[in-house]
Amino acid sequence: MSRVLLLLPTTSYRTDAFLEAATRLDVEVTVASEQSNSLAHLNPAGLLTLDFTNPLAAAECVATFAQRYPIDAVVPVDSQVVAVGAAIATALGLRHNALEAALCAGDKYRSRLQFQQAGVAAPEFRLCSFAEDRPELASRVPFPCVVKPLKLSGSQGVMRADNPQQFVAAVNRLAAILACPEVSGAEGDPAVVGCGADAAPAADPAQEFLVERFVGGPEVALEGLLTGGKLQLLALFDKPDPLEGPFFEETIYVTPSRLAPETQEEILSCAQQAARALGLTEGPVHAELRLTATGPTVIEVNPRSIGGLCSRVLRFGIQCALEDLILGHALDVDFEVPALSRQPAGVMMIPIPRAGRLCEVHGLERARGVAGIDDVTLSAHLGQRLVPLPEGAQYLGFLFARAESGEAVEVALRTAHDQLEFVIEADAP
Repeated sequence: MSRVLLLLPTTSYRTDAFLEAATRLDVEVTVASEQSNSLAHLNPAGLLTLDFTNPLAAAECVATFAQRYPIDAVVPVDSQVVAVGAAIATALGLRHNALEAALCAGDKYRSRLQFQQAGVAAPEFRLCSFAEDRPELASRVPFPCVVKPLKLSGSQGVMRADNPQQFVAAVNRLAAILACPEVSGAEGDPAVVGCGADAAPAADPAQEFLVERFVGGPEVALEGLLTGGKLQLLALFDKPDPLEGPFFEETIYVTPSRLAPETQEEILSCAQQAARALGLTEGPVHAELRLTATGPTVIEVNPRSIGGLCSRVLRFGIQCALEDLILGHALDVDFEVPALSRQPAGVMMIPIPRAGRLCEVHGLERARGVAGIDDVTLSAHLGQRLVPLPEGAQYLGFLFARAESGEAVEVALRTAHDQLEFVIEADAP
């Protein structure tokens, strides 16, 4: 029986989905986390603790483990373990993305350099230092602009500024976010920062940040699968809610896309060029693009699948989940990917309206009773302290819907959300 090594941070939402997919495919699983895992039902060969901040040390540990329990594929589930996955796959001689490509994709500045050199449509950018005089720097940046950390994900720390005063405030706020111990731990570079002789210097994410020219237009999300460098489209999501700032909290995703076929082809071509520019060749890809008057512009390309619980909205063939496809493809280069269900479906990531402690939730049954709603899942628990964007990177939960049209999916999600009331007790001053 084949064995897959799943790199699953303890904070991941995706554990159950991947374990269920492995059961359906009759695949043995070893779960590797950065902390001791409580998956007691797994046998000793099913658990492994790794240092995700040190890819080479993790690879050495797995190589020793694989002498007793051979591993046939490595699947990194979230952004923070992509580089570790590349290092482990290299050590085991398995099909993988190059470590340099994985590191580059995880750094917003380095990825922008690669896009620029390859002629990929992407926002204008500049690397800035927190040590620079901020009012003076504000006199030299274009407006509107977007201030970004180098390595956080999920729109955490990302802020729009329309004038010098907003810019200075955004930079001050980002500096405070990165100074938070919990955030700085996630922001730290792996021990390996580059292998190629032509690699761009690795910026210190705690000392530097990115400023991009704001790019307007509708945003889409692309889910794809790379095989030998060729990108296959799995799903294209429309994002009907405008993402104009000052923060960029994502809410509704709807698929199949309602864009014209030729526009969808342009989006796939642009994402393919971006993946090639980064040197990515194998496995899942999640890309975010803006549709401008001159065509698609790449915002992000990540060598991982869609985050949170959003993959639940995707069905392929006869009740095949996205996780089935990822595991099947990792084990077999010739794995045949079934077509995405054409029934319109969507997910709403329920935003956190304000900071505080979650005390009560009302209206769950009313929301579940809305026509078209498949499920309502809360990921936040009572008593949990909630932190909205840009400091936080959480959602209250997820709404899932299916209907006869994309418009009906949207209506179902918005109607269900309107039924929910979250009682949040404000933090004491």
